[in-house]
Amino acid sequence: MINRSLIRIKAIQILYSYLLTRNDFKLEVPPAAGDSRDRVFAYSVYLDLIILILRLSGVPTAPGIRRIGEPDAVLQKNRVAKALRDDSAVTAMLAKNRERINKFDSSYPEILAAITSSAVYEDYRRKRKVDMADDVNFWKTVFSTIIRKHKGVERVLRRDEEFSHLGFDNGVKMFVDTLASFDDTRATYTKARKELDKSLSLAYTLYHSLLLIPLRLTELQARRIDANKNKYLPTYEDLNPDMRLVNNLFVEALGKCESLMAYADDNADTDPANWRDGDLMLNSLLDTILASDLYKKYMETPAGSFATDADFWREVMRNIIIPSDELAEALESKSVFWNDDLPIMSTFVLKTIRRSYAAPTAEGEEPDNGNDKPQTTGTIQLLPKFMNHDDEVFGAQLFEYVVKDRETYRSYIDSFIDTKQWDTERLAFMDIVLMMTAIAELIHYPSIPVPVTLNEYIEIANDYSTPRSGQFINGILYNVIKMLNEKGIINKQ
Repeated sequence: MINRSLIRIKAIQILYSYLLTRNDFKLEVPPAAGDSRDRVFAYSVYLDLIILILRLSGVPTAPGIRRIGEPDAVLQKNRVAKALRDDSAVTAMLAKNRERINKFDSSYPEILAAITSSAVYEDYRRKRKVDMADDVNFWKTVFSTIIRKHKGVERVLRRDEEFSHLGFDNGVKMFVDTLASFDDTRATYTKARKELDKSLSLAYTLYHSLLLIPLRLTELQARRIDANKNKYLPTYEDLNPDMRLVNNLFVEALGKCESLMAYADDNADTDPANWRDGDLMLNSLLDTILASDLYKKYMETPAGSFATDADFWREVMRNIIIPSDELAEALESKSVFWNDDLPIMSTFVLKTIRRSYAAPTAEGEEPDNGNDKPQTTGTIQLLPKFMNHDDEVFGAQLFEYVVKDRETYRSYIDSFIDTKQWDTERLAFMDIVLMMTAIAELIHYPSIPVPVTLNEYIEIANDYSTPRSGQFINGILYNVIKMLNEKGIINKQ
């Protein structure tokens, strides 16, 4: 139901927002000219502590820097130091302060011994299941209690002419705050993942909401007819209205569709588009329908055929309701996602209507996937949210692959960008996200043919990025695919 084309769009939208604002660690700003001695010293302590956690964890800090002994196995498994190393801002900071990397080498053994003999270390080591929050809290405690009071650390720092106890304490606090900011980043990641799930659920909500429109329009027409009958001076036509539209057999079947009605009842107060308060839009749409050639033609055909009644509403949905400005404005006011979702979800609405009386083979509708069979005429069967489990997890997996390996994917992209023609820093960020997501799909989904992946992301680029993006992305990805095949990372053409 929610197909992979839409899932890709959703994943890219959420990735774009997440990666654009993402920063693993909130790093302190270097001191400015005129800052106090304590502020200057605090920042130097801050730099030293970042380096110290990397050294204690056995994480390489720079090319050519020797490791001090064998790293402790427990500290080495902690993921905070690896996250620091992988943060591009931290890497840039280390490159500017390479002379500080060996600062604690002489005191390293006693600092390590103080940590590994502590109660906080023992409690951490004994945990059966350790999550990222545990990793962060461990180092926050170590630096707040052990490092802050350690004589070996103080002895090394006292070699600085600007040493002050206040600067020392503030430097430790600054570093603990940076560690705490990593917790916030994890929360942002979790929020982004939930937003992806929410956007996919809202797409399915839109599917239900669109199917409710014929039912709500029919209810509105019935109310109009009753109102006309109760006029002070009703006409013959008012008293003897044509009930063809109100008695439409397809709409009658919609009202008997248990899953659709259960959805409408369960979400009467929470669904952003249950249309019970949409009389303004509904009135405008109904007026347009009643004045249309489609309605005139429908009223001239013999009554009593479910296929005729269903086909009328399929044509009305396709030609009047779905393209209408009224619907677009209503959807925009209710969800930021829905105008993007409408082109795809509307095909499934048309497919659902068509399946109620014939096989879904009409031009412009979603093609069969091998599981579609004509339904018993006169019944409405809603399509499932996802075709299978693979589709259900596809978006979440893509998101996680890109976040996890974004630096690697970005290096693949950068290696094929002609810097004489393109300033890598000025590339449209949407193009970068599109290409990283495409690379993740190429690597992790061997069953998806290369042309399918290329065509999908080029089409998304044409719709969501710059006019030149499609051609640019095609060229870069072509070279990336060739390189991945040569390296044996993928095995498909």
